[in-house]
Amino acid sequence: MATDSPAKDADLISIPADWAVTPEDEGGAEVEPIIHLTDSARVEVCRLIEQEAQPGLRLGIKGGGCSGLSYRLEFTEEREGDTVIDFGDFRVFLDRKSTVYLRDITLDHQGGLDGRGFVFHNPQASNTCGCGESFSL
Repeated sequence: MATDSPAKDADLISIPADWAVTPEDEGGAEVEPIIHLTDSARVEVCRLIEQEAQPGLRLGIKGGGCSGLSYRLEFTEEREGDTVIDFGDFRVFLDRKSTVYLRDITLDHQGGLDGRGFVFHNPQASNTCGCGESFSL
């Protein structure tokens, strides 16, 4: 079916088909998710979402920090254009720019006296600062 406005379609930014946002592809096979959360991170996210009374977790990046880019984490609602990843008990929201930089990250939560809270493990990062809160590609 042809569209009335081909220019509109050209303006759309799409996420590549292999960047799964659902647990199964069209054939029913499991597809690797864009991001990963450890069990301890999932438990802490669930606890904080209930405490903050928000529907989901937003992960993102922003310019700044020792290495050029910093991680951003907040509990919030879905925004237009977000990539949404459903983890069952909660959803994670990524804006389009952050989706590219955060692909294949693992979010962990380290508790206890020596714990650092939420920790990002980013296989794309070529340089990470000593505190682990900023990175570069």
